Amino acid sequence: MDDDIRTTAEAIEADVMPRLYEVHCDPKATNANDQPLPKGMQAKPQGKKSPAQWAYERLALYIKNFEEKLDNEHEVAMGFAGGDAGVLRIEGMGYFDPDVITFYGSDPTGARTQLIQHVTQLNVMLRAVPKAVEQAAPNRIGFRLAEALDDTPEEA
Repeated sequence: MDDDIRTTAEAIEADVMPRLYEVHCDPKATNANDQPLPKGMQAKPQGKKSPAQWAYERLALYIKNFEEKLDNEHEVAMGFAGGDAGVLRIEGMGYFDPDVITFYGSDPTGARTQLIQHVTQLNVMLRAVPKAVEQAAPNRIGFRLAEALDDTPEEA
């Protein structure tokens, strides 16, 4: 028997608020849920966002959280499960409603790459890779993605 009694408004609000929960071996490890949710993710109820937009927004938060743990000699890249796509140094990310997400970047040889993937096939592994030698500072795409979520209009 459920002892949690909520008003209709509380139940509806709880249904549209994003949920995130993580546990790590190290209790001091930072989690994506330790970060404030960007305004753009709070502006539109979950039910009004496409699967592509939700995948994009959540990946942006995970990438930013991953980057916060990197030193100045490394950048984030992602490996793709279930295929021969290999590793892509992330230089951009986007989505095309209702269900496609795309990643822009370069492979380990420096060749420009773009992966276009259906959200139901989305499996990525974030990796720390040495930054490009010619760069003074590492590229931090996650921080730019999170900033863009704050600037996302409700209609986006």
